[in-house]
Amino acid sequence: MSAVRPHDLERMLREAQEPISGTELARRLGVSRQAIVHHIAVLRASHAPIDATPRGYVWLRPQGQRAVFMVAHPPEGTQAELYALVDVGLTVVDVLVEHPVYGELRGGLDLHSRADVDIFLGHLARTGATLLSSLTGGVHWHTVEGRDEAALERGRRALQALRFWRTPPDAH
Repeated sequence: MSAVRPHDLERMLREAQEPISGTELARRLGVSRQAIVHHIAVLRASHAPIDATPRGYVWLRPQGQRAVFMVAHPPEGTQAELYALVDVGLTVVDVLVEHPVYGELRGGLDLHSRADVDIFLGHLARTGATLLSSLTGGVHWHTVEGRDEAALERGRRALQALRFWRTPPDAH
């Protein structure tokens, strides 16, 4: 196996049009998957905008406006919530929960479409994994991106219509 050249790894992630798995990066660079995991961690520690999603690593590219939405719903509301956000043109960047012991726990999502949502939910079902929001009684936050403030407002209204929207405690 050869050594990873960090600039090659960074270039591959920057140029990718979709997430790339660690296994695929390892194959392309001729190194072990563990070497990829190590070098991704080094790049992230140097503030490279790399996210690990269920479909692979992505180089985050802000597409416009960002917001963080606080929501709460039972697990069976997840599909409706995520569909509502992507249907109005938002990207669901991540999910975050505030755990009483561990503090902030965040998971990358990078969901752009219903197909992405279906892949994510299918992966949950196949692995038997639980949602992060199951740790907090359904309360969680999503970082979302949209083309403009109007897209973010459509997302807020969609979540309000589902009765999932929550006003953060410090917003009063």
